[in-house]
Amino acid sequence: MQRYTVFPSSHYVTGRQKVLNAIEAIKVELAQQKEFFVTQMKLIEAQRIEQRTRFDLEMMSEIGFCKGIENYSRHLSGRNAGDPPPTLIDYLPSNALMFIDESTLRSRRRAACTRGSRAQGKSGEYGFRLPSALDNRPLRFDEFEKLLPQTTFVSATPSEYERTHAGQVSSRSCDRPASSTRC
Repeated sequence: MQRYTVFPSSHYVTGRQKVLNAIEAIKVELAQQKEFFVTQMKLIEAQRIEQRTRFDLEMMSEIGFCKGIENYSRHLSGRNAGDPPPTLIDYLPSNALMFIDESTLRSRRRAACTRGSRAQGKSGEYGFRLPSALDNRPLRFDEFEKLLPQTTFVSATPSEYERTHAGQVSSRSCDRPASSTRC
């Protein structure tokens, strides 16, 4: 055996050239953020962001990976600030049919995930992450809706959202224990 490649136990895999391009973009953002902290007289934050980011850049350069690499996802995917993150839905064919089971709960969770992601982003204010880390987030519900192909919402307790988006087709299912006679 002349060569054997061992990949990290992660799904963050991308080509070498993309990693090198991302490293250059991260260096530019790092310089801007460090200058911002210095002008604000936040010298500890400036030192922290430089030290943490330089370590990550060295790891990415040497092995193509670092802990927390998802915080650099915008740079690795070539997206602009604020663009929606890539998702598995992007890989579905345009005529795909999606079923969202217990959609009432999923809709609420999607909104809660977005709020939680924003709250986590506050660590950038203290020099723990670059501002671009905020783009490593779940889709907002309006972004999610735009990506949906033909969709069937399945819920035992449909909310107003499901009722208004049911269109002309809606059905009622009655699931009951075998001993029950009423629905």
